[in-house]
Amino acid sequence: MKRVNRKWLKVILTGVSLIVPFVATGVHAPSARAVPSYARQTGFPCRSCHTTPPELTPLGRTFKLNGYTITGMPMTTAEKTSREAGLNLLQTLPLSVFFDTSYTQTNKVQPGAQNADFEFPQDVSLFVAGAWSTHVGSFVQFTYDTQDDHFSWDNTDIRYANSKKSVFGKSFVYGLDLNNNPGMEDLWHTTPAWDYPFIAADHEPTPAAVAVVNGSLAQDVAGFGGYGMWNDHLYLDATFYRSEHLGLTQPNSNANAAPFNIHGLAPYWRAAWQQTWTNSYLEVGTYGMFTKWTPSAVVGPSNGVGGTFKNSSTDVAADFQYDRTLPMLHNDIVSLRAFFIHENSALDASASETLGLAALAPHHLNTVNANAEYHFGDRFSGTFGWFSTTGTRDTTLFAPAPISGSANGSPRNSGYLLNVSYWPTQNIDLAGQYTGYWTFNGRSLNYDGSGRNASDNNTLYLLARFLF
Repeated sequence: MKRVNRKWLKVILTGVSLIVPFVATGVHAPSARAVPSYARQTGFPCRSCHTTPPELTPLGRTFKLNGYTITGMPMTTAEKTSREAGLNLLQTLPLSVFFDTSYTQTNKVQPGAQNADFEFPQDVSLFVAGAWSTHVGSFVQFTYDTQDDHFSWDNTDIRYANSKKSVFGKSFVYGLDLNNNPGMEDLWHTTPAWDYPFIAADHEPTPAAVAVVNGSLAQDVAGFGGYGMWNDHLYLDATFYRSEHLGLTQPNSNANAAPFNIHGLAPYWRAAWQQTWTNSYLEVGTYGMFTKWTPSAVVGPSNGVGGTFKNSSTDVAADFQYDRTLPMLHNDIVSLRAFFIHENSALDASASETLGLAALAPHHLNTVNANAEYHFGDRFSGTFGWFSTTGTRDTTLFAPAPISGSANGSPRNSGYLLNVSYWPTQNIDLAGQYTGYWTFNGRSLNYDGSGRNASDNNTLYLLARFLF
C-alpha cells in the first residue's frame, strides 16, 4: 500500500513539473547555490553533497567545513621544505555557471506595471568555487542581473581550514573566513544567507519590516572571523563586519547614501549542536548580531551635546533542522526547519528631529520562519513553508504608500509558501512556487491605504535553472 501511494505522489509531482516549463516558457533563484565545479573537483555526483541543491547532506557540510578543499582529481603539487614553499593546485580553474529564466505573476497587477513577466534570463552567475590550495578554498559568485543590465559581485565565502586530531580527546576542525553576507559561512538552512525559500522572484512585492540580521546587510559588508567544529557535534563561529557599499566611493563618506553605515565592528555569532542517530539527524542552535549604524550617512545627526545620534540593533535567534530518512520508502527524506529572530532596536538617529524617519526610538521585531519538505529521492521535492512577522507600530517608519506602505504603521506580516521542484538531471531544476499572504504590512484589507489587499500580492513564480 505504501508503494502505491508513493507511486501516485510521484505521478502528480511529475505532471506538475512537466507543465511548469510550458506554462511559463521558462522559469529563477536567489543566491544560495550548488555549483558543478565542486563535483568536478571531488569526483562526486551532486547528490553526494545535496539532497536537492542547495540543501547540504552530512558530506556537503563536511566539504564546506573543510574549506571546499576535499579533492578527488589530480593536482599539481610541489613538496614544501624549510626554505621552499609548497604547491597544491587544481589542474583546471574551478569555474561554474548557472543560468536562470523565470516567470512571475502577482494575483493583482501592480498599478502602472505589466503583470505576468517573463525574464530570459533573470540571472546568470559565474562562480570561482573550489580549492585554491591545500587549506584554502572559495565560493565566489559574480551575477548578471537583467534589471540592472550588468554583472556585479555577489555572495562570497573564502576560507582557510585545518584540523587537529585531538582537542580534549576529540577531533577538531577549525578555520578562518572572509565573507560579505552574515550567515554565509553557515552549514545549515536556518540562517539568513541560506534559509527557505531557496528560490524567489526579483520583483514581487515584499514586506517592509526585516530584521537587520535577516539579509539586510547582504553584499553590503565585509566580514572576517573564525569557526570550529568539535567532535563533529559542537559548532562555534564569530565574525566581525564593517560596511563595504559596493559601487560607492571609498573611503565611506556622508555622500554614500547607503541605508546601513556600521559604526565600529558589528559582531555576528553562531553556536550549534548536531546529532545523528539511526535514520535521524538534528541540529539545534542560536545565532545573532549586534549592529550600531546610521541611516544614509556615516556621521549621524548631532545630539546637541557634542555627540551624534546612532541607531543600534540587537538580533538574537534560535533555530533547528531535523532530517529523517525513511528506509521503507526507498530512503526518501523528510526535512523540518525553523528559526525565530527577536530584534530590539534603539533608532535614536532615525527618530531624531533632524532625520524624522521614525516616530519612536525603541522598536522590536519578531520573525518566525518554518517549513516542512519531502524529498522523493533526489528528483522531486515538495515544501510547505509558513512565515510571520510582528513588532512595534510606527506610522512614520512604516508610512502609507501604494503597494510598499502601511496604512496603520504596523510591520505585521504572515503567509505561506508552496514549492514543487523537479530535477530531470542533477544540474537542471524546474520549479514552481506560490507565495500567499494573510496579512501584509499590517493588514489583510487595504493595507497600504490605497485600496490594495494582502492577497493581491500573492505570487506565482516559475523557474528553470541550468547549472554547468
